[in-house]
Amino acid sequence: MKSFMPPRFPASLVMPLLPVGSAKRAGAQAQLHEEIATVFDALREPLLRYLWTFGLELQDCEEVLQDVFLSLYRHLDRGKTVDNVRAWLFRVAHNLALKQRYMMRRDAESQLDSAKREWAVDPAPDPEESLTNREAHKRVRAVVEALPEQDRRCLFLRAEGLRYREIGEILDMSLGAVSQSLTRSLARMARSAER
Repeated sequence: MKSFMPPRFPASLVMPLLPVGSAKRAGAQAQLHEEIATVFDALREPLLRYLWTFGLELQDCEEVLQDVFLSLYRHLDRGKTVDNVRAWLFRVAHNLALKQRYMMRRDAESQLDSAKREWAVDPAPDPEESLTNREAHKRVRAVVEALPEQDRRCLFLRAEGLRYREIGEILDMSLGAVSQSLTRSLARMARSAER
């Protein structure tokens, strides 16, 4: 795979990025590189966190992230536009992560159990507090893992700060379905926390 220079993103992540025109192509490409680099700096971490929720290793997440921004560059270089950059990038990341996860499962079904990650526990609390925190963390994690895939995706995207409309675009759901999914997920988590 060719190496791809990390992009940075424009001032507003929901403003459209325009395609590269044929006139002054070199200057337009340089401007496109700058805009993409700005967006990359702004959205790299949220996208990586979202990709990590698919159960991918960090190395695979970074590779998918690179492919996401390469797709953006190619899309714009072909003369196409992007109305909502953040939603577009999360949608592409979502699709590529699903594809990557499918390939990983197909290649190594037996390695899935070992790939599950344990969430780190803060070493600062005393042993009793640490145990209590671990138990609460396990309950919340069990609730999140028991959620249907679509509900988990909605929850993770909302945790990254995306609006309901953007989540709907990314997951191809109606606004009402996103709202119901999040309400259902949060209610389950609240019930778990009360125990």
